[in-house]
Amino acid sequence: MATLTQWGAGARPRTLPNSIVPVAVGTGLAAGAGAAVWWKALLAMVVALALQVGVNYANDYSDGIRGTDEERVGPTRLTATRLAPPRHVFAAAWGGFAVAAVAGLVLVATSSWWLLLVGVAAIVAAWFYTGGSRPYGYRGLGELSVFAFFGVVAVVGTVFVQVGSVPWHAWVASVPVGLLSCSVLVVNNLRDIHTDAAAGKLTLAVRLGETGARRLYVGCLVAAFALAATAAVASPWALVVVLAAPLAVRPVRRVVGRQAGHDLVLALGETGKLQLGFGALLTVGLALG
Repeated sequence: MATLTQWGAGARPRTLPNSIVPVAVGTGLAAGAGAAVWWKALLAMVVALALQVGVNYANDYSDGIRGTDEERVGPTRLTATRLAPPRHVFAAAWGGFAVAAVAGLVLVATSSWWLLLVGVAAIVAAWFYTGGSRPYGYRGLGELSVFAFFGVVAVVGTVFVQVGSVPWHAWVASVPVGLLSCSVLVVNNLRDIHTDAAAGKLTLAVRLGETGARRLYVGCLVAAFALAATAAVASPWALVVVLAAPLAVRPVRRVVGRQAGHDLVLALGETGKLQLGFGALLTVGLALG
């Protein structure tokens, strides 16, 4: 039986900046417009975090019952290691989705009913990333989904529920946020590239090959900083994101230096710290605007 610590590790906390950053940036945009509604921001954060934890457990369950996670380096796999019965991991995944749905319904009721469609799409995308008979994560489409839901949708949705509309610079700010979320998935899949290929899980990293995946990771980071600078049109303070650049040095060295295995586990954590630093600075910059 898995301990609470093992369940916590199975939730993959190093990926949680994917949820925190877009909601923070969206709230920074709302604050810059003088329209921040803090209880709605908190609910949006609950939705994002619950979805992230839900999809992490869903991946653990689906990859575990397929045998994809039999030999992996990285966070605890509850299903594959038999620390927890598959049905318990399945329940944890849908428990996360249920929490996201309840918090989301409050936002829907106080904002717009069309957001219900967005919420349903997010849960469907979360499950079928590795779930179902034809998971799209096994066909190299994971980064596209992450960019959409933990980038554009999360930022724009957070702005909309607070402001009631979506200014153009919310769309602009959502792009670098989405690229950083993609970088987390890229380095995660780069770490697992050989075991994924052997298991028939054709992630984008597997399709691109090791060299291509490493270049994609660096490209995501460079593009994120470059595109964040365009937000300076709305708020010159957005340029403070360059102060997060030193946080990119260590993970980029690991990736460019062709490190593998446990070193890429460290790179994943370092990418999360970069994501948090970048997000915090961009949030403050946009709020001051």
